[in-house]
Amino acid sequence: MERRQVVSSNISEVGYHEGSETLEVLFRNGRMYQYFGVPSRVYQELVGSESCGGYLNREVKGRFRYARV
Repeated sequence: MERRQVVSSNISEVGYHEGSETLEVLFRNGRMYQYFGVPSRVYQELVGSESCGGYLNREVKGRFRYARV
């Protein structure tokens, strides 16, 4: 999965695979998580948000199944 860098104090890169609706988030501390069943709209809003970390906390965490990679 190709990831792109984002401007965030907490998140380094995010990626998205549309076929599987998988969102991948690489944090600045080196931890990587994949979130499953994420609509492409959520990914687009995440990368376009003023605060990626805030958006992730509000709209992704606790709403989608995830795994640490």
